[in-house]
Amino acid sequence: MRTLFVFLLGILPFALFAQNTQTIKGTVLDKQSLQPLPGVQIEIVGSEPKKGSVTDLDGKFRITDLAPGRYDVRISFPGYIEQTRNNVVLTSGKEEVLEIQLEESVTDIGEVVINANKNNDMNNELTTVSGRSFSMEEVNRYAGGRSDPARLASNFAGVSSPDDSRNDIVIRGNSPIGVLWRIEGMNIPNPNHFSTIGTTGGPVSAINTNLLRNSDFMTSAFPSEYGNANAGVFDLGLRNGNSDKREHTIQFGVLTGLEFNTEGPINKEKGSSYLIGYRYGFSSVAQTIGLPIGTAATPYYQDLSFKVNTGTTKIGKFTFFGIGALSSIDFLHKEIDTNDLFADPTRDSYFTSQIGLFGIKHNIRVNDKSYFNTVIGVNYAGSNYLQDSINASDEAVRTIENKTGRLNYSLNTSYNSKISARLFIKAGIIAELMNIDLYYRNREDQPFWVQLWDTKEQTVLLQGYVHSKYSFSDKLTMNLGVHSQYLALNNSLSVEPRFGLKYQVGKKSSLNLGYGMHSQMQALDSYFLQSLDANGNAQLLNKNMDFTRSHHLVLAYDWTPLKDWRFKSEIYYQYLNNVPVDRFSSSYSMLNAGASFYPNNRTDLVNDGTGQNYGVELTIEKFFSKGFYGLITGSLYEAKYTGSDGIERNTAFNGRYVYNVLIGKEVKVGKAKRNALTLDVKFTHAGGRFYTPVDLVSSQLFQQQILKGDEYAFTEKYADFMRLDVKVGFTLNAKKRKISQSWFFDVNNVTNRKNIFAERYNPVTNSINTAYQIGFFPNFVYRLQF
Repeated sequence: MRTLFVFLLGILPFALFAQNTQTIKGTVLDKQSLQPLPGVQIEIVGSEPKKGSVTDLDGKFRITDLAPGRYDVRISFPGYIEQTRNNVVLTSGKEEVLEIQLEESVTDIGEVVINANKNNDMNNELTTVSGRSFSMEEVNRYAGGRSDPARLASNFAGVSSPDDSRNDIVIRGNSPIGVLWRIEGMNIPNPNHFSTIGTTGGPVSAINTNLLRNSDFMTSAFPSEYGNANAGVFDLGLRNGNSDKREHTIQFGVLTGLEFNTEGPINKEKGSSYLIGYRYGFSSVAQTIGLPIGTAATPYYQDLSFKVNTGTTKIGKFTFFGIGALSSIDFLHKEIDTNDLFADPTRDSYFTSQIGLFGIKHNIRVNDKSYFNTVIGVNYAGSNYLQDSINASDEAVRTIENKTGRLNYSLNTSYNSKISARLFIKAGIIAELMNIDLYYRNREDQPFWVQLWDTKEQTVLLQGYVHSKYSFSDKLTMNLGVHSQYLALNNSLSVEPRFGLKYQVGKKSSLNLGYGMHSQMQALDSYFLQSLDANGNAQLLNKNMDFTRSHHLVLAYDWTPLKDWRFKSEIYYQYLNNVPVDRFSSSYSMLNAGASFYPNNRTDLVNDGTGQNYGVELTIEKFFSKGFYGLITGSLYEAKYTGSDGIERNTAFNGRYVYNVLIGKEVKVGKAKRNALTLDVKFTHAGGRFYTPVDLVSSQLFQQQILKGDEYAFTEKYADFMRLDVKVGFTLNAKKRKISQSWFFDVNNVTNRKNIFAERYNPVTNSINTAYQIGFFPNFVYRLQF
């Protein structure tokens, strides 16, 4: 900390006495070939006097002497579809860098005028339906978001996350395990603190949102380059550091902790730069002042993220990136109460987790129309869970030892070619070498240890794809592709067609159709669950489980009646088959995996189960303009499954409905209107999930929680989840110095509603207790940029 303090003292004087205007700069590329476009007109809409720029031979531009505020930036170039970047936020403490990609017109651009405002358009142009991009500004703007991309996504239609304790998201009734996370082109298992193997969520995100660039989120029928996912895709990217000047951010939040980010040039002539961010969690601060975080235990976590861009070299562009995260928490029986979300009053438990990833991205041109993009990397995820049972003499006896580690080496390479203005082709392969180390033994209810995992294994998942985008005209576009994947562990193989069709009905609306077959391997740990044969020998009866498969069909209508308004509706149907279920007649299905914190403990599973999800979604959005924005999303859906007993039931994730209402207002204050006062409000109402009730008599007899039998599986429903969040903020842009300061007071669950977390048996009270989620919680954030 002393070194950091000395460093800040050294750089602050240079920031304090700089000029008080700022710059919008960036690069303009052809969307398909990624070739720089010189001579592109860049204009600040409505500026008086007119402000703008023209891109140079490298496609770069700069617009200087801009006061802090929000701007609309228009980009135009003959033969290309005109584009407008709305709501570009500029503060006195940081330059704004835009990465713009223009799409070439198939026909004479004068013949077809298309609404090309870049409000949440996908970065991945091969997406036809069920996709949306989001920005760093959105992640940090919405109330109740906790600077978490997953919690941001829960505001979108078709997505539900009625759990304050974790950021698992339910997409169209699917298990959170069906979500694919990708960072800078590298697939990763779980980018969250306190994560465990076989899950995709956690209490706190390890992704530093201040380092993110605009990223994509998909909920169905995604393009053929994405595989091994049945529910949805997060395709995230880290932004490049400023290649012209050094900039810094210091931030403190009650939940996110202390954060320091720095960026700047390495070699200005080559355009190389660095970007580094470090965070240290301070949840103990919230506990000290009496704020509930879901447990009396104190969580500790920290993470480091970085990206180094080498700029243009003779052998292409190289990027180095990485994330490292550590977290730990101890649950002690003397320090909890009956409402603790995670702990048990008869046990002490100790949990640690580690995340690490490092990647190298290489982009090299073949010619003016084609290029290769390659990402090689390694990522690790490990956890250690130890549990002691407390006997009548208040003595601790070790009863569970669970240690897991997963080390992946990955290669993702693609060939991209713009054959013509009409035809674009992308083909690639993804190879993942997965090393897994599992050790789990339990003697919780017996005197001798029972070994559930004791495995060190290695396997390979290979994926290949080809995708083409063909524009019949500026009004009609078709996406066609195929994805295939192969798991060497048990020779599972799938071939998956993907199809999308977009028709521009008029200047302001489009009709979209999408279909995709998707396959996903089971959680890696479930393949290696041990059981004993008649002779007491360990056997792996789950090792031959096949992929779970899902067919997605989506019809969408998108209408932009006014510049700042958007209406979008989607109808979808998903049929899932090849789902692992018990070999004998039962209600169990792997489609419910991820509904609890416990790993799968079922062996001898067979791929005979099915499921179906269907629903309708509506989005009404007023994009940020004239100091105001609004977002209303709603979903009506059903999520059903059929186990080996042939009975169709509600899944654990079938809430049946969810809607969100978000509104925000920004008021410019001060004589020069350089500062901003903001108010953001969010209300969420989601249907309660179905669950299997506790068998109280059996639980009391055996002094541990036992659920009722198959006839009661997912027959009861929790009360609806409702939460109101309010966020107030103030941004101060210095008049004579390049410094901006922001204060945010984000109050979660303003009404202190008691949303149910779980109904569970408590051996201390010998009854069923209701554990509630986090109540009223004020979160404070301070940010300094210079």
